[in-house]
Amino acid sequence: MHGRKQGPDAHERSSGQRGILLAVLALAQLMVILDISAVNVALPDLAKDLSIDRGDISWTITSYSLIFGSLLLLGGRAADLIGRRRMFLTGLTVFTTASLMTALASGEASLFAARAGQGLGAAMLSPAALSIIIATFTGPERTRALGVWGAVGGAGAAIGVLLGGVLTELIDWRAIFMINLPVGIIVAAMTRHVVPADGERPRWRGLDLRGAVLATAGLGAVVFAISRAADAGWTSGQTLGIGAAGAVTLVVFGALELRIANPLLKVQRLGERAVGGGMLMMLTVSAVLFGSFLLSSIYMQDVLGSSALVTGLAFLPMALAVGAGAHAGGHVIGHGGVRAPMAVALAVAAGGLLLLSGVDASGSYVADLLPGMIITGIGLGVALVAVATAVLTDAADDETGMLSGLNTTGHEIGGSLGVAVLISVATSAVGGSAASSGAAVAAGIADAFQVAGGIAAAAAIIALVVLPSASTFLPKLRLAPRVAVH
Repeated sequence: MHGRKQGPDAHERSSGQRGILLAVLALAQLMVILDISAVNVALPDLAKDLSIDRGDISWTITSYSLIFGSLLLLGGRAADLIGRRRMFLTGLTVFTTASLMTALASGEASLFAARAGQGLGAAMLSPAALSIIIATFTGPERTRALGVWGAVGGAGAAIGVLLGGVLTELIDWRAIFMINLPVGIIVAAMTRHVVPADGERPRWRGLDLRGAVLATAGLGAVVFAISRAADAGWTSGQTLGIGAAGAVTLVVFGALELRIANPLLKVQRLGERAVGGGMLMMLTVSAVLFGSFLLSSIYMQDVLGSSALVTGLAFLPMALAVGAGAHAGGHVIGHGGVRAPMAVALAVAAGGLLLLSGVDASGSYVADLLPGMIITGIGLGVALVAVATAVLTDAADDETGMLSGLNTTGHEIGGSLGVAVLISVATSAVGGSAASSGAAVAAGIADAFQVAGGIAAAAAIIALVVLPSASTFLPKLRLAPRVAVH
């Protein structure tokens, strides 16, 4: 640049460096995703080892998701104002340290506190990493990068079940968290070499602290109400009261954000088809994704009697299917926009889920689970790339972190909602009996898969209404500028 001609070698080197940067950030995000899904397989061993009551073991998940989901908007906006690399490295340090403390936990109090620490680190790390990707890649190259990110988000959840099963069976549940220590150190070292340093000083005064408090409180209440609804009941005072309080707080947050110069979230952007429609799609896609993973895992272990290791290995084809779908999605979206690919992808996922609704107590993995898992995985892989591309394509320099935080918030809240709703449907057939038959459990899971298929089918139709047409979206996608990296 600046009058000096760049030859092919310089261009290839720059492209290679961006590829390494993407790999490093994807690896960090993979750690975050793995620690959401891998724990599900390890819960029985973990509860037995630490003598945690059955009624309290769900806090292993809730303590993580509650902090993670409620702080994502703040973490994303902080990346814009304080610095993308600063926030990423800080979040990575917190997450890795908390992972070590989780592995060393000696009781439920220390375990839940350490898991909350992981959620805090993830809330800083994840939106900052996505923001760096948006700031680094441009045009069609950005779509391909988001394809990798989508593959990590979808396939990572399936790989988490696999890794959780393998480590729990062959070593110990603590290995799930201990493995984050060397990975975190490697990622931190690589980040210092491939991610440009933040050129500007942290802008602490520009951070909307009042909005941060309201957003965190509102999202925290919503996540808590959703995550505990299966146990407390959807019509209980706890669920309705805390959920309503969270919703009202978020409405107040949105009204105040419209009146300040430097908001935590530019609420007006939710009125755009790509951002607002994409956020709605993220909620439904994540709900179906995480709900179907958990239902499949329960069917493998509680109905087919599979071990944690076998259950983990059973998810490998689905992980590959999601990855293949995400890869294909990156190419399809570049030519067809986001509306039609999203609708078709969700329709495909709906078909796979309806296949899965045929599971029963006398079924088998190969005949009853595998075909539906592969079809669902391909559809959801395409959908994950489409939704991220919709929300993030038109991000300006000062809002990549903000929109990244919004995108990840939809991913987390949608996942929590899907798990809570589908587990409630699945357990309603069991009736709360501790000695439920395999037939009753299978029937409940089949009902839940049917509901998931209905959600995906409805979302496919809604996508045609709320997402922008290819004629309006593709010009923005092709002209998406490279954002200045601070």
